[in-house]
Amino acid sequence: MSIPQLAFHPDGPICSRLVFGVWRMADWHLPIHDRLTLIHDCLELGITTFDHADIYGDYTCEGLFGAALKDDPSLRSRLQIVTKCGIKLVSPNRPSHTIKHYDTSRAHILASVERSLQELHTDYLDVLLIHRPDPFMDADETAEAFTQLRQAEKVRYFGVSNFLPHQFDLLASRLDFPLVTNQLEISVMHLDAFADGTLDQCQQLRIAPMAWSPLGGGRLFKSDDPQAVRLRGTLTAIAQQFDGATLDQIALAWLLAHPAHIVPILGTGNRDRIRSASAATRINLSREQWFTIWTASTGIDVP
Repeated sequence: MSIPQLAFHPDGPICSRLVFGVWRMADWHLPIHDRLTLIHDCLELGITTFDHADIYGDYTCEGLFGAALKDDPSLRSRLQIVTKCGIKLVSPNRPSHTIKHYDTSRAHILASVERSLQELHTDYLDVLLIHRPDPFMDADETAEAFTQLRQAEKVRYFGVSNFLPHQFDLLASRLDFPLVTNQLEISVMHLDAFADGTLDQCQQLRIAPMAWSPLGGGRLFKSDDPQAVRLRGTLTAIAQQFDGATLDQIALAWLLAHPAHIVPILGTGNRDRIRSASAATRINLSREQWFTIWTASTGIDVP
């Protein structure tokens, strides 16, 4: 059974209900044949959206993925590429960078997109995100870059990552087209987005947010922190109410159940784990189960 799809925004692109995160691809040391197999496996499951950033893998992951697309060009029309720019790392691959900083200038965004297109062996990006809020951002200049890229048909849609509502509103106010997503850290262990207004804004604007680190970066499984211990017990107990379900499936299903239509980004290259995660889209938690997990995370009853 293929996982479902949804629209990031009423006027935006279609994405898969789970997204494959490419940020660790350089660590997996996969030959090109195995990279192609991994992409094909995701597509067969219905995972058609792939999340990138220019900086991932010390500026190498886009190229690793793009080499696979070059080897099998037919893949491009079957998938959606999301990538991000705006962070400059100190790296041997970017010797001109002397300090880690943000750059949301028109010149940097345009140059970053050109490089991403080249690395990914494609002539367009489905979605481009500003990776982090930039305290030195000139919203007019960033919006000018977005508009130019849209008119040139090099980027179809735009969004942001890790933006608070007022930061989102500032950039959106300079555009004649909508921002279609906000990529946020959201998990059973990280609840900030439920309280800081970002998920409320997503519902207000009918934007589907992407969730990075949806399993708490592995802390959910390994940490001795009281929150993680409580959650492991609760998630395991609820999993037993669904035949054959696992702890991680319930944690993903908890995100998928939210009315903001959260789209989790998977961070594993293990095919069995990807296949297991896809089953989370078929788990429907009750409201009581959802709040049981919320209470385990916070450690207290709701007021």
